[in-house]
Amino acid sequence: MNTLLKSVTIVNGSTKNLHLKKRDILIKNGVIEAIETSIEPTGKIKVIDIENLHVSIGWFDSGVSFGEPGYEERETIENGLLTAAKSGFTDIILNTSSYPTPDSSSDIVYLKNAAKDQLTSLYPLGNLTVKGDGEALAELYDMKNAGALGFYDYKHPISNANLFKIALQYAQNFEGLVFSFPMDKSISGKGIVNEGVISTKLGLKGIPALAEELQIARDLFILEYTGGKLFIPTISTANSVKLIAEAKKKGLEVYCSVTAHNLSITDDELQEFDTQFKVMPPLRTSLDIKALKKGLENGTIDLVTSDHTPLNIELKHVEFDNADYGSIGLESAFGLVNELFGTEETIALLTKGRSIFGIETPKLEVGEIANLTLFTPDEAYEFSEKHIYSSSKNSIALGRNMKGKVIGTIANNQLVVNQ
Repeated sequence: MNTLLKSVTIVNGSTKNLHLKKRDILIKNGVIEAIETSIEPTGKIKVIDIENLHVSIGWFDSGVSFGEPGYEERETIENGLLTAAKSGFTDIILNTSSYPTPDSSSDIVYLKNAAKDQLTSLYPLGNLTVKGDGEALAELYDMKNAGALGFYDYKHPISNANLFKIALQYAQNFEGLVFSFPMDKSISGKGIVNEGVISTKLGLKGIPALAEELQIARDLFILEYTGGKLFIPTISTANSVKLIAEAKKKGLEVYCSVTAHNLSITDDELQEFDTQFKVMPPLRTSLDIKALKKGLENGTIDLVTSDHTPLNIELKHVEFDNADYGSIGLESAFGLVNELFGTEETIALLTKGRSIFGIETPKLEVGEIANLTLFTPDEAYEFSEKHIYSSSKNSIALGRNMKGKVIGTIANNQLVVNQ
């Protein structure tokens, strides 16, 4: 794969002498061969010359779900990884949301083999407990050796505090990363949206912010007792940010993420009972969003995730109470975040975090393997179904104003271009 990128603006904070400079970049056989002011194409080579084209190291998403195995009609691994590539992501962490869920080394090997030879690299998680039922620990050590980068019962909180304590203690023997979904089910009960003015007005059962915060407080107390590494995915409330900030000040090894839609959409959108806005964690308030943004800016929140969750149409086209939680998000993540933070900060957010999982961070330098995302940062547009590459179309972002478009990606000696 030989490609010449003409007059691209490099957005790469790790290489200060190239940051925001316009250069030509020559890639041969998947390796960056030259970065110069001007390079003339020679031989058989694909030239990409697009006005205002920008390039960064490839983007990373720590929380993606597909359907395979079990729900291939929602999203296969192959099409999911192509969707990720077209959305700018060259590395993704795969959630344990399939059926059956991966709780053995053979399951991890299957997922890795299914993702071979794709542009976007897939890194699987394994279940923390057998079948994700919260009763007994799964084969954590064996899954780690097979390639699992962490252990997560997807969207299912670990209610048994002693089991969670043992998991943190055991995982320390092999540098295992334990995930804990922040939701106390005894508090959330049958709630389906954020508890507040909007839920009361609409007559929908609410999930108090306390349900998230109480679980986080419990987990952090246990982490302080046991030591180990904890990842708290998709936090959504102001007090959650505060709790994690205090834990980090104590020196606890805790990491967390926030979804792109929880940064940009409030529960005000629920007033039309549109099931596309039914997500977990639920959409919160503008005050929560303000705190989440601040948490990203000061480093309390480590990662922004798309929380990509493809679902069959019949799981969304029902009454609000009966609809499933979730939205696809790979295609809209850049546009949502870029609208909020601007190009440089957005790229910093979308490229950080690999080191948490032991994944090598790419470099945009001569002699390095090309792992790049191509984008234009300023184009304004309304997100519609034509911008969706996923097999499922359940997007919370439909009809929203976006800023910036992904042009393509280069990784694993492959090129995907959207236009």
